[in-house]
Amino acid sequence: MSFPARMAQALEARRAAAGWRQRRLVTHNDTRTLEVEGKRYRHFSSNDYLGLSQHPAVIAGWRQGAPGAGASGHVTGYSRCHAELESQLGDWLGYSRALLFISGFAANQAVVHLLAQKQDRLLADRLAHASLLDAASHTPAELRRFHHNDVDSLTQRLASPCDGETLVITEGIFSMDGDSAPLAAIAAATKRADGWLLVDDAHGIGVVGKQGRGSCWQQDVRPDLLVVTFGKAFGVSGAALLCDDATADYFLQFSRHLIYSTAMPPAQASALLAALGEIQRGDALRQRLQDNIQRFRAGAAGLPWSLMPSASAIQPLIVGDNHAALALSQRLAQAGCWVSAIRPPTVPPGTARLRITLTAAHRPDDIDALLEALHDATGE
Repeated sequence: MSFPARMAQALEARRAAAGWRQRRLVTHNDTRTLEVEGKRYRHFSSNDYLGLSQHPAVIAGWRQGAPGAGASGHVTGYSRCHAELESQLGDWLGYSRALLFISGFAANQAVVHLLAQKQDRLLADRLAHASLLDAASHTPAELRRFHHNDVDSLTQRLASPCDGETLVITEGIFSMDGDSAPLAAIAAATKRADGWLLVDDAHGIGVVGKQGRGSCWQQDVRPDLLVVTFGKAFGVSGAALLCDDATADYFLQFSRHLIYSTAMPPAQASALLAALGEIQRGDALRQRLQDNIQRFRAGAAGLPWSLMPSASAIQPLIVGDNHAALALSQRLAQAGCWVSAIRPPTVPPGTARLRITLTAAHRPDDIDALLEALHDATGE
Protein backbone atom coordinates (compact mmCIF):
# COMPACT_ATOMS: atom_id res chain seq x y z
CA MET A 1 0.00 0.00 0.00
CA SER A 2 1.38 3.42 -0.93
CA PHE A 3 2.09 6.11 1.68
CA PRO A 4 -0.88 8.27 0.55
CA ALA A 5 -3.27 5.29 0.56
CA ARG A 6 -2.03 4.17 3.97
CA MET A 7 -2.48 7.66 5.43
CA ALA A 8 -5.95 8.07 3.91
CA GLN A 9 -7.06 4.75 5.37
CA ALA A 10 -5.78 5.60 8.84
CA LEU A 11 -7.36 9.07 8.81
CA GLU A 12 -10.73 7.71 7.73
CA ALA A 13 -10.64 5.09 10.48
CA ARG A 14 -9.81 7.75 13.05
CA ARG A 15 -12.75 9.89 11.93
CA ALA A 16 -15.15 6.94 11.96
CA ALA A 17 -14.18 6.06 15.52
CA ALA A 18 -14.84 9.63 16.75
CA GLY A 19 -11.18 9.81 17.66
CA TRP A 20 -10.23 12.78 15.48
CA ARG A 21 -7.84 15.15 17.22
CA GLN A 22 -8.02 18.84 16.45
CA ARG A 23 -5.89 21.80 17.42
CA ARG A 24 -7.81 24.94 18.31
CA LEU A 25 -6.32 28.43 18.09
CA VAL A 26 -6.16 29.89 21.60
CA THR A 27 -6.09 33.68 21.71
CA HIS A 28 -6.01 34.04 25.50
CA ASN A 29 -5.05 31.67 28.33
CA ASP A 30 -4.60 32.73 31.93
CA THR A 31 -5.00 29.21 33.42
CA ARG A 32 -8.41 30.05 34.89
CA THR A 33 -9.96 31.16 31.61
CA LEU A 34 -9.42 30.37 27.95
CA GLU A 35 -10.42 32.24 24.79
CA VAL A 36 -10.94 30.21 21.63
CA GLU A 37 -12.24 31.71 18.39
CA GLY A 38 -13.44 34.82 20.20
CA LYS A 39 -15.34 33.04 22.98
CA ARG A 40 -14.24 33.02 26.62
CA TYR A 41 -14.48 29.80 28.67
CA ARG A 42 -13.74 28.69 32.19
CA HIS A 43 -10.66 26.52 31.64
CA PHE A 44 -10.61 22.96 33.04
CA SER A 45 -8.00 21.34 30.77
CA SER A 46 -4.78 22.94 31.99
CA ASN A 47 -1.86 21.18 33.69
CA ASP A 48 -0.72 24.54 35.12
CA TYR A 49 -1.77 23.27 38.55
CA LEU A 50 -0.49 26.20 40.62
CA GLY A 51 -1.10 28.92 38.03
CA LEU A 52 2.60 29.77 37.87
CA SER A 53 2.64 30.32 34.10
CA GLN A 54 1.06 33.70 34.84
CA HIS A 55 3.09 34.52 37.95
CA PRO A 56 4.90 37.89 37.72
CA ALA A 57 8.14 36.44 39.11
CA VAL A 58 8.19 33.67 36.49
CA ILE A 59 7.47 36.11 33.67
CA ALA A 60 10.18 38.44 34.95
CA GLY A 61 12.61 35.53 35.18
CA TRP A 62 12.04 34.67 31.54
CA ARG A 63 12.77 38.24 30.50
CA GLN A 64 16.13 38.16 32.27
CA GLY A 65 17.62 35.38 30.14
CA ALA A 66 18.68 35.01 26.52
CA PRO A 67 15.96 33.67 24.19
CA GLY A 68 18.17 30.93 22.80
CA ALA A 69 21.09 28.80 24.01
CA GLY A 70 22.70 28.80 20.58
CA ALA A 71 24.22 25.34 20.90
CA SER A 72 24.23 22.03 22.73
CA GLY A 73 25.20 22.16 26.36
CA HIS A 74 28.33 20.27 25.34
CA VAL A 75 29.41 23.11 23.06
CA THR A 76 28.53 26.60 24.33
CA GLY A 77 24.91 26.20 25.43
CA TYR A 78 25.48 25.60 29.16
CA SER A 79 24.99 28.87 31.05
CA ARG A 80 25.06 30.05 34.65
CA CYS A 81 21.23 29.77 34.76
CA HIS A 82 21.39 26.13 33.68
CA ALA A 83 24.04 25.30 36.27
CA GLU A 84 22.17 27.10 39.05
CA LEU A 85 18.89 25.38 38.22
CA GLU A 86 20.53 21.94 38.21
CA SER A 87 22.21 22.66 41.54
CA GLN A 88 19.04 23.91 43.23
CA LEU A 89 16.97 20.99 41.93
CA GLY A 90 19.50 18.49 43.25
CA ASP A 91 19.63 20.14 46.69
CA TRP A 92 15.83 20.42 46.87
CA LEU A 93 15.12 16.80 45.93
CA GLY A 94 18.06 15.18 47.70
CA TYR A 95 20.18 14.08 44.73
CA SER A 96 23.80 14.87 43.99
CA ARG A 97 23.08 15.69 40.34
CA ALA A 98 20.38 16.98 38.02
CA LEU A 99 20.49 17.10 34.22
CA LEU A 100 18.20 19.34 32.18
CA PHE A 101 16.24 18.22 29.10
CA ILE A 102 14.15 20.23 26.66
CA SER A 103 10.97 18.25 27.48
CA GLY A 104 9.65 15.46 29.66
CA PHE A 105 9.17 13.31 26.57
CA ALA A 106 12.83 13.79 25.64
CA ALA A 107 14.00 13.03 29.18
CA ASN A 108 12.10 9.74 29.35
CA GLN A 109 13.25 8.72 25.89
CA ALA A 110 16.85 9.55 26.75
CA VAL A 111 16.89 7.59 30.02
CA VAL A 112 15.30 4.41 28.71
CA HIS A 113 17.11 4.40 25.36
CA LEU A 114 20.54 4.83 26.91
CA LEU A 115 20.24 2.33 29.76
CA ALA A 116 18.42 -0.61 28.14
CA GLN A 117 20.60 -3.19 26.40
CA LYS A 118 19.71 -6.50 24.75
CA GLN A 119 20.15 -8.72 27.81
CA ASP A 120 18.16 -6.38 30.07
CA ARG A 121 14.45 -6.24 30.86
CA LEU A 122 12.10 -3.32 31.36
CA LEU A 123 9.08 -3.78 33.64
CA ALA A 124 6.64 -0.94 33.10
CA ASP A 125 3.26 -0.11 34.59
CA ARG A 126 0.62 -0.86 31.97
CA LEU A 127 -0.62 2.75 32.11
CA ALA A 128 2.78 4.44 32.04
CA HIS A 129 3.07 7.49 29.79
CA ALA A 130 3.54 7.04 26.04
CA SER A 131 7.02 8.59 26.24
CA LEU A 132 8.13 5.75 28.54
CA LEU A 133 6.39 2.90 26.74
CA ASP A 134 7.44 4.11 23.30
CA ALA A 135 11.05 4.37 24.43
CA ALA A 136 10.94 0.93 26.02
CA SER A 137 9.43 -0.72 22.95
CA HIS A 138 12.19 0.66 20.74
CA THR A 139 15.09 -0.70 22.76
CA PRO A 140 16.64 -4.16 22.30
CA ALA A 141 15.67 -5.06 25.87
CA GLU A 142 12.68 -7.20 26.78
CA LEU A 143 9.62 -5.11 27.70
CA ARG A 144 7.00 -6.58 30.01
CA ARG A 145 4.12 -4.59 31.46
CA PHE A 146 2.67 -5.23 34.91
CA HIS A 147 -0.93 -4.55 35.91
CA HIS A 148 -1.59 -0.96 36.84
CA ASN A 149 -0.37 -0.16 40.38
CA ASP A 150 -0.35 -3.90 41.14
CA VAL A 151 2.71 -4.79 43.24
CA ASP A 152 1.89 -8.52 43.13
CA SER A 153 1.91 -8.40 39.33
CA LEU A 154 5.27 -6.62 39.40
CA THR A 155 6.67 -9.10 41.94
CA GLN A 156 5.70 -12.05 39.74
CA ARG A 157 7.56 -10.54 36.80
CA LEU A 158 10.57 -9.71 38.94
CA ALA A 159 10.73 -13.37 40.02
CA SER A 160 11.47 -14.49 36.46
CA PRO A 161 15.18 -14.92 35.67
CA CYS A 162 16.99 -12.21 33.72
CA ASP A 163 20.50 -12.38 32.27
CA GLY A 164 20.99 -8.62 32.44
CA GLU A 165 19.75 -5.69 34.49
CA THR A 166 16.17 -4.84 35.43
CA LEU A 167 14.63 -1.37 35.19
CA VAL A 168 11.19 -0.88 36.75
CA ILE A 169 9.25 2.04 35.27
CA THR A 170 6.29 3.84 36.79
CA GLU A 171 4.83 7.27 37.48
CA GLY A 172 4.12 9.18 40.66
CA ILE A 173 0.65 10.36 39.61
CA PHE A 174 -0.83 8.96 36.41
CA SER A 175 -1.82 11.51 33.81
CA MET A 176 -5.12 10.00 32.65
CA ASP A 177 -6.44 8.30 35.80
CA GLY A 178 -5.12 10.82 38.34
CA ASP A 179 -4.24 8.08 40.84
CA SER A 180 -0.96 7.64 42.71
CA ALA A 181 1.43 4.72 42.45
CA PRO A 182 2.23 2.70 45.63
CA LEU A 183 5.83 3.82 45.31
CA ALA A 184 7.07 2.48 48.66
CA ALA A 185 5.91 -1.06 47.85
CA ILE A 186 7.20 -0.83 44.26
CA ALA A 187 10.58 0.42 45.48
CA ALA A 188 10.86 -2.38 48.04
CA ALA A 189 10.00 -5.07 45.47
CA THR A 190 12.50 -3.59 42.99
CA LYS A 191 15.26 -3.45 45.59
CA ARG A 192 14.70 -7.10 46.60
CA ALA A 193 15.23 -8.06 42.95
CA ASP A 194 18.37 -5.89 42.65
CA GLY A 195 16.69 -3.72 40.01
CA TRP A 196 16.67 -0.01 39.39
CA LEU A 197 13.57 2.14 39.73
CA LEU A 198 12.63 4.97 37.36
CA VAL A 199 9.80 7.27 38.46
CA ASP A 200 8.32 9.95 36.23
CA ASP A 201 6.70 12.42 38.64
CA ALA A 202 5.43 14.93 36.08
CA HIS A 203 2.08 15.39 37.82
CA GLY A 204 3.29 15.17 41.42
CA ILE A 205 6.26 17.53 41.51
CA GLY A 206 5.33 20.94 42.89
CA VAL A 207 1.90 19.74 44.02
CA VAL A 208 2.41 17.13 46.76
CA GLY A 209 5.03 16.54 49.43
CA LYS A 210 6.88 18.99 51.66
CA GLN A 211 7.54 22.21 49.72
CA GLY A 212 6.02 20.45 46.71
CA ARG A 213 8.88 17.95 46.49
CA GLY A 214 6.58 15.42 44.86
CA SER A 215 5.28 11.89 45.12
CA CYS A 216 8.58 10.20 45.98
CA TRP A 217 9.28 12.57 48.84
CA GLN A 218 5.70 12.17 50.06
CA GLN A 219 6.10 8.37 50.20
CA ASP A 220 9.68 8.47 51.51
CA VAL A 221 11.09 6.84 48.38
CA ARG A 222 14.32 7.73 46.61
CA PRO A 223 14.30 6.09 43.17
CA ASP A 224 17.55 5.51 41.33
CA LEU A 225 16.23 7.72 38.53
CA LEU A 226 13.69 10.50 39.06
CA VAL A 227 12.31 12.51 36.16
CA VAL A 228 10.53 15.76 36.98
CA THR A 229 8.93 17.91 34.32
CA PHE A 230 8.30 21.64 34.21
CA GLY A 231 5.22 21.88 32.01
CA LYS A 232 2.76 21.23 34.83
CA ALA A 233 3.08 22.77 38.31
CA PHE A 234 6.17 24.78 37.28
CA GLY A 235 4.09 26.48 34.59
CA VAL A 236 6.90 26.52 32.00
CA SER A 237 8.34 23.52 30.07
CA GLY A 238 11.32 21.19 30.07
CA ALA A 239 12.41 18.44 32.44
CA ALA A 240 15.23 17.19 34.63
CA LEU A 241 16.72 13.82 35.50
CA LEU A 242 17.77 13.46 39.15
CA CYS A 243 20.44 10.82 39.80
CA ASP A 244 23.84 10.15 41.37
CA ASP A 245 27.21 11.42 40.13
CA ALA A 246 28.23 8.33 38.18
CA THR A 247 24.91 8.12 36.36
CA ALA A 248 25.01 11.81 35.48
CA ASP A 249 28.53 11.46 34.10
CA TYR A 250 27.45 8.46 32.02
CA PHE A 251 24.57 10.45 30.52
CA LEU A 252 26.75 13.45 29.78
CA GLN A 253 29.20 11.21 27.92
CA PHE A 254 26.77 8.97 26.02
CA SER A 255 23.24 10.43 25.86
CA ARG A 256 22.56 11.52 22.28
CA HIS A 257 19.59 13.57 23.52
CA LEU A 258 21.99 15.74 25.51
CA ILE A 259 24.94 15.77 23.14
CA TYR A 260 23.13 16.51 19.88
CA SER A 261 20.25 18.73 21.01
CA THR A 262 20.32 22.48 21.52
CA ALA A 263 20.09 23.28 25.22
CA MET A 264 16.96 24.89 26.63
CA PRO A 265 17.02 28.70 26.35
CA PRO A 266 18.70 30.47 29.27
CA ALA A 267 15.49 32.48 29.57
CA GLN A 268 13.63 29.25 30.26
CA ALA A 269 16.12 28.19 32.93
CA SER A 270 15.81 31.63 34.53
CA ALA A 271 12.02 31.38 34.57
CA LEU A 272 12.26 27.90 36.08
CA LEU A 273 14.47 29.19 38.88
CA ALA A 274 11.78 31.74 39.69
CA ALA A 275 9.08 29.05 39.51
CA LEU A 276 11.08 26.81 41.84
CA GLY A 277 11.19 29.58 44.43
CA GLU A 278 7.42 30.06 44.20
CA ILE A 279 6.84 26.31 44.53
CA GLN A 280 9.01 26.14 47.63
CA ARG A 281 6.95 28.98 49.14
CA GLY A 282 3.72 27.68 47.68
CA ASP A 283 1.88 26.07 50.60
CA ALA A 284 -1.04 28.48 50.19
CA LEU A 285 -1.32 27.64 46.48
CA ARG A 286 -1.26 23.91 47.21
CA GLN A 287 -3.94 24.32 49.87
CA ARG A 288 -6.12 26.30 47.48
CA LEU A 289 -5.76 23.53 44.91
CA GLN A 290 -6.74 20.91 47.49
CA ASP A 291 -9.78 22.97 48.49
CA ASN A 292 -10.86 23.11 44.84
CA ILE A 293 -10.41 19.36 44.44
CA GLN A 294 -12.54 18.64 47.50
CA ARG A 295 -15.21 21.10 46.41
CA PHE A 296 -15.45 19.50 43.00
CA ARG A 297 -15.55 15.92 44.24
CA ALA A 298 -18.23 16.71 46.81
CA GLY A 299 -20.42 18.33 44.15
CA ALA A 300 -19.83 15.59 41.56
CA ALA A 301 -20.81 12.72 43.83
CA GLY A 302 -24.32 12.38 42.34
CA LEU A 303 -23.38 12.44 38.66
CA PRO A 304 -24.33 9.40 36.55
CA TRP A 305 -20.82 9.03 35.10
CA SER A 306 -18.01 7.33 36.96
CA LEU A 307 -15.68 9.75 38.75
CA MET A 308 -12.39 7.97 39.31
CA PRO A 309 -10.97 7.83 42.86
CA SER A 310 -8.36 10.53 42.39
CA ALA A 311 -7.03 12.84 45.09
CA SER A 312 -4.97 14.76 42.54
CA ALA A 313 -5.69 17.76 40.34
CA ILE A 314 -6.65 15.29 37.59
CA GLN A 315 -10.32 14.32 37.95
CA PRO A 316 -11.30 11.86 35.19
CA LEU A 317 -15.02 11.45 34.52
CA ILE A 318 -15.48 8.17 32.63
CA VAL A 319 -18.16 8.40 29.94
CA GLY A 320 -17.25 5.24 28.00
CA ASP A 321 -18.32 5.82 24.40
CA ASN A 322 -16.25 8.15 22.19
CA HIS A 323 -19.27 9.91 20.69
CA ALA A 324 -20.87 10.39 24.11
CA ALA A 325 -17.66 11.86 25.55
CA LEU A 326 -17.41 14.32 22.66
CA ALA A 327 -21.07 15.28 23.04
CA LEU A 328 -20.65 15.93 26.76
CA SER A 329 -17.54 18.03 26.13
CA GLN A 330 -19.47 20.10 23.58
CA ARG A 331 -22.42 20.49 25.97
CA LEU A 332 -20.09 21.88 28.63
CA ALA A 333 -18.52 24.24 26.09
CA GLN A 334 -21.99 25.61 25.33
CA ALA A 335 -22.29 26.33 29.05
CA GLY A 336 -18.96 28.18 29.00
CA CYS A 337 -16.71 25.41 30.43
CA TRP A 338 -13.78 24.08 28.41
CA VAL A 339 -13.12 20.40 29.20
CA SER A 340 -11.31 18.13 26.75
CA ALA A 341 -12.65 14.70 25.83
CA ILE A 342 -9.90 12.06 25.95
CA ARG A 343 -10.41 9.02 23.74
CA PRO A 344 -8.52 5.90 22.64
CA PRO A 345 -5.71 5.31 21.88
CA THR A 346 -4.70 7.73 24.65
CA VAL A 347 -6.88 5.72 27.06
CA PRO A 348 -8.07 2.09 26.81
CA PRO A 349 -11.06 1.33 24.54
CA GLY A 350 -14.40 1.88 26.23
CA THR A 351 -13.00 4.39 28.74
CA ALA A 352 -13.40 7.68 26.84
CA ARG A 353 -13.57 10.42 29.42
CA LEU A 354 -13.57 14.04 30.32
CA ARG A 355 -10.17 14.78 31.84
CA ILE A 356 -11.10 17.56 34.23
CA THR A 357 -8.10 19.35 35.70
CA LEU A 358 -8.31 21.75 38.59
CA THR A 359 -5.84 24.46 39.51
CA ALA A 360 -5.08 26.88 42.30
CA ALA A 361 -6.18 29.65 39.94
CA HIS A 362 -9.80 28.47 39.95
CA ARG A 363 -12.28 30.25 42.18
CA PRO A 364 -15.20 28.60 44.00
CA ASP A 365 -17.67 30.03 41.47
CA ASP A 366 -15.68 28.39 38.65
CA ILE A 367 -16.04 24.99 40.30
CA ASP A 368 -19.73 25.59 40.95
CA ALA A 369 -20.33 26.63 37.32
CA LEU A 370 -18.71 23.41 36.08
CA LEU A 371 -20.77 21.30 38.47
CA GLU A 372 -23.97 23.06 37.42
CA ALA A 373 -23.18 22.44 33.76
CA LEU A 374 -22.46 18.76 34.44
CA HIS A 375 -25.71 18.29 36.36
CA ASP A 376 -27.64 20.12 33.63
CA ALA A 377 -26.09 17.77 31.06
CA THR A 378 -27.58 14.75 32.77
CA GLY A 379 -31.03 15.84 31.54
CA GLU A 380 -32.54 15.22 34.95
